[in-house]
Amino acid sequence: MADHEESALFGLCTFAFVPDKDLNDKAIAELSRSIIKYGGNVCDRKRDGSLPLANITHIISNTIEFPQYDTSITMMIPVVKSKWIAASLAKGKQAQIRPYTPDPRMIFSDVSLSCADIPSNDKDAIIGATMAMGGMHSEHVTKLTTHICALSTDHPKVQIAMEKRHKCKVVLPHWFDDCFKLGKRIDEGPYLLPDPEILRVSPDHSIEAQCSPYLDGAITTRPDYMPPDVEGRELGLTVFKDKKLMLSKDLKLRQRLRDIIAALLANQGGEMTESADECDWLVCRYRDTDEYIRASQLGKTVGNLSWLFYIIQHNAWSNPMHRLLHYPEPRDGIPGFRDMRISVSNYGGEARIYLENLIKAAGADFTKTMKADNTHLVTARDNSEKCEAARDWNIHMVNHLWIEESYAKCEMQALTVPKYTCFPPRTNLGEIIGQTFLDENKLEALYFPGAPEKTTPVPGRKRKAVDTTDEQPTVEGQGPSETSGRKVRKEFDIMRDTEEENTEMAELPLPSKRRPTEFATPARGRHVRSGKENETPSTVTSSSRSAKDKALGRLSNLAPDIALYEKEKKRGLKDGHGPWGGKRAADLIEREHLNRRPALSPTAGEEEEPKVEKRPAKRTKPSLPEVEVRVILTGFTRWVNDKQKEDADRKKLRDMGIAVVQDGQPCDYLIAPQLVRTVKFLRNLSKGAIVLSSTWVEHCLDTKQVPDPEEYLLKDRENEQRFGLKLETSIRRAQENRGQLLAGIPIYCTAGIKNGTESYEAIAGANGAIFMVYGPKSGSTIRPTNPEDDEGGPDPVYLLTTSTPEEKKLWKRFEDMARRGNMEPRVVASDWLLDVAMKQEVSFDEKYLVSNYFT
Repeated sequence: MADHEESALFGLCTFAFVPDKDLNDKAIAELSRSIIKYGGNVCDRKRDGSLPLANITHIISNTIEFPQYDTSITMMIPVVKSKWIAASLAKGKQAQIRPYTPDPRMIFSDVSLSCADIPSNDKDAIIGATMAMGGMHSEHVTKLTTHICALSTDHPKVQIAMEKRHKCKVVLPHWFDDCFKLGKRIDEGPYLLPDPEILRVSPDHSIEAQCSPYLDGAITTRPDYMPPDVEGRELGLTVFKDKKLMLSKDLKLRQRLRDIIAALLANQGGEMTESADECDWLVCRYRDTDEYIRASQLGKTVGNLSWLFYIIQHNAWSNPMHRLLHYPEPRDGIPGFRDMRISVSNYGGEARIYLENLIKAAGADFTKTMKADNTHLVTARDNSEKCEAARDWNIHMVNHLWIEESYAKCEMQALTVPKYTCFPPRTNLGEIIGQTFLDENKLEALYFPGAPEKTTPVPGRKRKAVDTTDEQPTVEGQGPSETSGRKVRKEFDIMRDTEEENTEMAELPLPSKRRPTEFATPARGRHVRSGKENETPSTVTSSSRSAKDKALGRLSNLAPDIALYEKEKKRGLKDGHGPWGGKRAADLIEREHLNRRPALSPTAGEEEEPKVEKRPAKRTKPSLPEVEVRVILTGFTRWVNDKQKEDADRKKLRDMGIAVVQDGQPCDYLIAPQLVRTVKFLRNLSKGAIVLSSTWVEHCLDTKQVPDPEEYLLKDRENEQRFGLKLETSIRRAQENRGQLLAGIPIYCTAGIKNGTESYEAIAGANGAIFMVYGPKSGSTIRPTNPEDDEGGPDPVYLLTTSTPEEKKLWKRFEDMARRGNMEPRVVASDWLLDVAMKQEVSFDEKYLVSNYFT
C-alpha cells in the first residue's frame, strides 16, 4: 500500500519545463523520468516554444523570464523551481509551493528558518514575516535548515548544528529586521555569529562597493554599440524564431545597424515588420509614439534598444518590465523631477552608471560633484564626505530605492517612507540595486489607456456581481479633466467630516489622486492576454499579506528596545568592552553591592538606619479613570481652527472617563449638532449608535460633570421632516439590521462621481452592500444569464451617478450589461443611497432615476 501511494506521488499532475542555462535538456530528461515513475505526466512545448497551459498543472522553471509567466499566474498554475521535485520525493509528498517559487520578489524563498534564544514576540514576528515572503520555518534543526536566528552560539540548536556540521548560517535577528525594512534580501555576512561584523566594526569604516547581477545589460536605455559577440560572426540564435520585430523610427538607428539586426532575424527564422498590429515585439525609445501606444494596448512585448541587445546576447526572452532601463523612457521624464539636481555617493562601477542614466531618464539633472544647490543625494551608505555635506546643507539623503520606485510607479515617492532612508550599518546597498519592477497598471493608466479588459468569470450567482477586477483600472486612469466641470447640486449632498462643519451643508472635497489597491481573483483555465507583468499582490495571498503586516507591526513595537540596544552597543564600542548587559552587568552590580555594604552598615544596629532614610519613593501619578463612554463627534464646531483648545478639551473629557474615538472604532454615542448626512454620521448610524446633541459635550466641558445622556438625545424635527424620517425609528432599525441593511445588493458607482467614490463606498460598505466602481474601461462584471435558468425574478442592480457628459455615456452600457445578466438596472442619483442609509430602510422611488432626477 505504501509503495502504491509513493508511486502515485505526482498522480493527476501534468508538468511542463522551461529550459534555461541551469535547467538544460539533460536535467529535464532526468527530472521527467522521476515524474513519470511517480505517476505524473510531462507535456512537451508547442512548436513555437510556448507552453500548453490548458493541459498542465505545474510549470518547472528556475526563472520567471518566460512570456507566459503572467498568464500562468492568472490561471493559478504553480510555477516552481526544479528543486521542488527533489524536495517532494524526499518528503514522500508534494512539497509546499511558495518556498520554491522563482519570483525574486519572494526574498526568503530559499530560507528554511529555525529560531533559538530570542524573545517569543520577536520570534513570532520574524517567523511570520519570513513565511509571508516565501520562507519556511522548522522548530527543530535539520539538514534542510539554512538559517538559525540566535543571539549567541550557546543555544543547544546552534551547538547541534555545529556538531553535525550542518551548512546553515547562524545570524542575528538584526538581519531579518533590515531585510524587512528594505523589502530586499541583503547579504548575511555582517550578521553572522559567533563574531558579527555589525557589533565588532564601527559603522564609519569603509565598505567595498558591491555589484548587482540585475544590472547585466541594463545600465542604459540607449547603448552606444552592439554586444561584442554579435557583430562579425554567426550566432546560433533561437530567440527570434517565428517572431516579427518592429523597430520604431524614434530609435534613429544607422542603416548599417538596421541591416545587421534584419540579417540576424532572417537567419534565425524571424522577420522585420513596419506594423504595430502585426509585430510580436516592438523596439522603441519613448512612450508617446503611436507604435508604442498601439502595441502596448494589444499586449505586445515592448522594449528598448538595450533590451534587444540583451536578448541577442543571452539568446533568451526577457520581460522588459523587470529592468527599469529595458523599457521605453518617458520623453518628458517623471512629474516633479524636472527641477531637481541629484548626486550619487557610495555606488561604484555599473551601479553608478545605472543611477546616472536613471536620474536623467526621470527628468532630473545628474551632478558628479555635490554643491549647496543640489536637492537630493542618492547614497548606498550614510557615511561619506558627500553625506556629511548633505547634512550640513540640509540636502535630502536617500538610497536608490527612492529613485527606482519613483521611476517604476511613474510618480515621485514620498521621502518619508522608512525604507528610502534605511542604511544597514555594514552593508553597501549597491548589492540589491536593479531589483525593482515597473508598475504595469500605472503605465497603462498614464501612457496607453484603453487596453483590452480582462474579465474574470466567477462561479455561482450571488447577486451576479463579481469582484472588483475590472473597475479598479478605471479609477487609476481618472484624470483631472474627468473630475472638473461637473454640475453642483446643492440639495441633499454629503457633508464634509471636518471641524469647519456647521448648520450649513457643505460638499466633500474631490478624491485625492491616490489610487486604490487592485485585487483580482483569477479563474482556473481562463486564457488572458499575455505580456502583462504580474504584481506582487497576485503572488502573495491575502493571508500572507496579513501575516506580513502583523509581523512588521510587531517589529515596530520593538523600536524602543532596539534603540536602547544600539545605544548600549555604541557605549561598549567606545570603552572597548563590548555590549553592556548579561554576565558583565550582573558581575559589576554584585561587586558594587559588596563594596557598598561594609561602608554603609558597620554595625548591626546601624543596619536599620539606611532602610529608614532611603530615598523617598516617587509620588505616583494619578492614573486616568477607566473609559466609561466612547463617543464619535461630527459637525462639532467648538474646536474649529483651535488645535490647542481641542487638545485641552479632549484631556478634560478623558479625565471624566469620556474617550473621543476615531471613526470606525466602537462607540457608545454619536455626537452631532443636528441631523447631517456626513460619511461619519451615516456610517455610525448604520451601526445603531445612539445620537446625542453636541450640547451634551458642551455641558461636560463647561461644568466638568457628566449629565445623563438620555436627557440629551438629538431632537431635530425640522430636518426629520426635511428628510422624511424619524431619527428614533432609524436608530431602532439600524440596531435590528446590524450593518446588513444592503447585504448582497450590488451597487455600482461611476468613477467620476462628485465627492469621489470613497465616500459612497464607505456608506455602502457600512450597510453590507457589494460595492464596485464602474468606468469607461470597465468590462462586464455581471455574468450573462438566461431568464429560464434564473430562479425567481430579476434582482435590482444600482448605478450611482451624476449628470456629467462623461457619466451619461455609461448609462446605456450599464443597462445592457444588467439586462444580459437578467437583472433590473436602476441608474439613480446618489441621493438614493444617502436616503436609504439615513432611513435604514430599503425602498425605491422612481424619482431617484436619472431620467426623473436630473430633468
